[in-house]
Order: sequence, then structure tokens, then C-alpha cells
Amino acid sequence: MANTALVLPAGVTVPALVASAGERAGIRFLEFFASAIRNPHTRRAYARAVGDFLGWCAGAGVSSITAVQPLHVAAWVELQTQTSSAPTVKQQLAALRHLFDWLVTGQVVPVNPAASVRGPSHTTKQGKTPVLDATEARQLLDGIDVTTPVGLRDRALIALMVFSFARVGAALAMRVEDVYVQQRRLWVRLREKGGKAHAMPCHHTLEAYLHAYLDSTGLAAEPKGPLFRTIARGTGQLSARPLPQQDAHAMVRRRALAAGIGTAIGNHTFRATGITAYLKNGGTLENAAAMANHASTRTTQLYDRRCDEISQDEIERIRV
Repeated sequence: MANTALVLPAGVTVPALVASAGERAGIRFLEFFASAIRNPHTRRAYARAVGDFLGWCAGAGVSSITAVQPLHVAAWVELQTQTSSAPTVKQQLAALRHLFDWLVTGQVVPVNPAASVRGPSHTTKQGKTPVLDATEARQLLDGIDVTTPVGLRDRALIALMVFSFARVGAALAMRVEDVYVQQRRLWVRLREKGGKAHAMPCHHTLEAYLHAYLDSTGLAAEPKGPLFRTIARGTGQLSARPLPQQDAHAMVRRRALAAGIGTAIGNHTFRATGITAYLKNGGTLENAAAMANHASTRTTQLYDRRCDEISQDEIERIRV
């Protein structure tokens, strides 16, 4: 179960502890992952947490999912805190709470054993996402060879995440028609987390990169096709398949290494880089939140890394 990619109900394996509670429990368990969770990343994370927990319960002598008690959940959470970060453990506990809530409403178990268990304390005022400064971001973009379709694609994708604050999932889900002209400017349409639609005009640099990408690859003739695509094997040309997120991550790491950037960046780096650069150049937190499609400026503040430079300057005052 822990290693299963839950995409369709047919791909889900019912753990022994669930199967022992009867066919109804098994069906309800499958429905939780197939119906109650729409985000594939959340589905995978919850499946991993639930699988690990039920595997631990089986090893602890629990005979059925109906026999799980708050003490079992608390013991497992305590065990997880020894090897995992507080946010990870809180997410794992959330997976158990949601699953057992689903089983309670389906009358499979009488009460939710995870409801009364407290997770580890965790507060944060700043995100941990690695951020590039403006010079490094420009170095990365300028270092990409754009004489090939893959170079044009990579530069356009990175620039989109920097200049529109787009999450990589929203960027990779774009179709060609999501780049369009409005009010004599190029706009991009993003579908962010929770199904929230978001549109914003392009920065002039992003506009130039997108035009170069679409015009040189001929993608403008395929409005319904994916905007960012894989490269067909052995051809060096774009395929019809959308670029997977893990491939995008490998790409940005490879591009950073080629540009001589030592920071271990990831896809989310560019969202934080763009927001920080915007705020450093006089942008407001309220507008940054609107551009990033954040419901609250408190979330946007996690991406504001201007204090990193201040901290470094102050540290250098320590002279011995």
C-alpha cells in the first residue's frame, strides 16, 4: 500500500487490517482515495502515511482497523517524530484523521481514534525553499542554449515561474491556449491549487521568451495541446506528451549546475525568487499576494527572503 500510486480505484490495494473488517470497509477505504482526495500529490502522501501506519499496527498485533485506538495513533506519531520533521508528522496525522473521519461517516468504525491525538508543535515565519538572488536568476536564464527546442522550453518554463510566481504544477498543466493576447499584451492563465483559476499579464521578459518558444516550435498551431512537453526520443523535437513534474525538477537542477550555481534549487525556488525580487524592488505584500494567488498575505510572507541578506550583513559584523 505504501508504495502504491493511487491514481484509479483499480490501482489501490486494500491492506490486511482493512480487509479483515469486511467488504464494506474495503470499499469505503478505496472510496477515500478515489473520491475524497482529488490532488494527486496529496493522494500519494496520504497513501504513504496510511500504509505505513497500518503496517505498523499489524506488526503491533492490531487485528483489524476497527480495533485501532487513540493509543496506537499516539504511539505511532511519537515514533515518527524521531525520524521525520514536525510538518511531515502533522501531515501524516492529518491523513489518519481524514481517513478515519471518512470511515466513521461510512459507519465502518464507531469513532475516530486519531481525533484526540495531538501532533508536534510547529510554527514558522519563513519558508525553507532555497532562493536565488536576481543576479543568479539572470545567470541561470542567460546560460541556457536557446538554439534548440529544449532550450527554448526550459527558458520559458523557468521564466514563467519567476515572473508570474506560478507553481510548477500550474505551469505544467497549461495548454498552449493559456498563453493569449489581451489589451495588446500577452497574458497567461494558470490553474492553481484547489481549482482556482488565475490570470495575469506577462512581464516583458517573459513575453519575449514565450513568443520565442511558441514561434520557433510551431506550438501556436496546437492551442489545445500541452504548453510544456517532453522531448521525443532521438529527435530533439517536442513530443505531444506534457512534461512531468519530476522531469522539470531534474531539468532545473541540471541547468543550475551548468550555470555554476551551487544552491540546491528545486521547482519552487523560482516562485520564491520572483516574489522576493518583486518585494526588494518596491512591490507591496498585498499585490504580491494577489499575483501569487495567495488567500492571505501571511502565506506570501513565507516567500519573502529579503531578511536573508540583512542577516548576513549583520553576521559579518562579528570580527574576532
